[in-house]
Amino acid sequence: MDTRETSYVARPLTPETWPDFARLVEANNGVWGGCWCMGFHPEGVGRGHTAEGNREAKQAHVRSGTVHQVLVYDGDECVGWCQYGSPAELPTIKNPKAYDAELVELPDWRIGCLFTGRGHQRKGVARAAVTAALAAIEQAGGGLVEAYPEQVEGRDPQRGSYLHTGPETLYAELGFERDRRIAKWRWVMRRRVPGPDSRG
Repeated sequence: MDTRETSYVARPLTPETWPDFARLVEANNGVWGGCWCMGFHPEGVGRGHTAEGNREAKQAHVRSGTVHQVLVYDGDECVGWCQYGSPAELPTIKNPKAYDAELVELPDWRIGCLFTGRGHQRKGVARAAVTAALAAIEQAGGGLVEAYPEQVEGRDPQRGSYLHTGPETLYAELGFERDRRIAKWRWVMRRRVPGPDSRG
């Protein structure tokens, strides 16, 4: 594990940190075709959406406080993020029919997208981002947390865009367990996070 991750600083995405987030997105061509990390929000992305429209929608969520997102900084530079939120805040997940088919209990929190900027991959940014998101969830009261990572074992190496929800191995290392498969390579993984008053 790269020890550099211990030097990263996490800050929430707010109107004050929006310029840092926007610089990272713009430096990476809008991120995955101009999604601006809107894929999990109610508006979604894809047909009928433009990169500029996604940007405006994301900024509107930031202004209204309807987004939870941890930005990871290396010095003064924002180098990645982890998006999280309630199911109401992040209702748009892939494979919804398979997800609903065996749903027993909705989570309190969902972890949506992970992103690491060019030149910073494989340096612990994603781990730092998820760790910071879990800490924020703990401070917010904890609860059942769900993620939708891609299985990497047993398949050919994938380009980063296929791993926008992160690799399964990362979540397993952070204490998540498989709940059920919802696509050939995608799993629902869960972990319960205690609230701030639960630790002795």
